[in-house]
Amino acid sequence: MRLKNVLVVVKDMEKSKRFYHDLFGLDMVVDHGGNVILTEGLVLQEEKIWRKFLNRDIIPKNNSCELYFEESDIEAFTEKLETLYPSIEYVNKKTTHSWGQSVIRFYDLDGNLIEVGTPM
Repeated sequence: MRLKNVLVVVKDMEKSKRFYHDLFGLDMVVDHGGNVILTEGLVLQEEKIWRKFLNRDIIPKNNSCELYFEESDIEAFTEKLETLYPSIEYVNKKTTHSWGQSVIRFYDLDGNLIEVGTPM
């Protein structure tokens, strides 16, 4: 068995596709309407469809998981993030851990937690 995809719930598919393309270079592989698969296996699912599947409320910013990306030039990434999405909500701005890795954490447009760190 292998992990095939990771799914995040989004309210506005077009804005979310643009967000993940602009910041992470992820492109659309398959578009099933309210369910889109991006490169690297990230799946965007429209909230209304996900809510119907689960028959439960969607809880943004629940901090129970995160998408993790690596970027060697975290300063350039942070500048791009702040330029393209100046109102982005940070969990923490650039922090350097005792082991030398620099990371930032923020929410995407729908409250999904993202961490970007320098390679270890």
